[in-house]
Amino acid sequence: MAIDSIDRVILRNLQSEGRITNVELAERAGLTAPPCLRRVRALEEAGAIRGYHADLDPEAMGYAITVFAMVSLKSQAEADLRAFEEHVAALPQVRECHMLNGEIDFILKVVAHDLQEFQRFLTSQLTPAPNVEHVKTSLTIRTSKLLPGVPVDA
Repeated sequence: MAIDSIDRVILRNLQSEGRITNVELAERAGLTAPPCLRRVRALEEAGAIRGYHADLDPEAMGYAITVFAMVSLKSQAEADLRAFEEHVAALPQVRECHMLNGEIDFILKVVAHDLQEFQRFLTSQLTPAPNVEHVKTSLTIRTSKLLPGVPVDA
């Protein structure tokens, strides 16, 4: 699907304000409501819009700790990589998992209520996971930029 300038206006507004009404969105895109809604549905069906969700504040939910865990595996065979991905997919504390190129195989974003909970997670669920060679962790001190999605040019 080709994304034109009107689609970009729609995407930029939905990305920054997911609860915007179709009428307001149509106004910003220079459309009437029915064609705007058709465009949104087409963008959803094409996969440009993956979904809608509430952006929860981790601290308000009691998650005071965010840690990045750099994981190296013993084997980088595809079956071993997939097995690790499946393992971490089942761990609710892991909020992001990215396979990397370089010295480490994966970087994980992990949340926990406190350091003791993170330590239990690290020693009982992450380090003993199949094929894990070693894990290095870095505790987040402050988040200075956190933007969802991707840049959408007009």
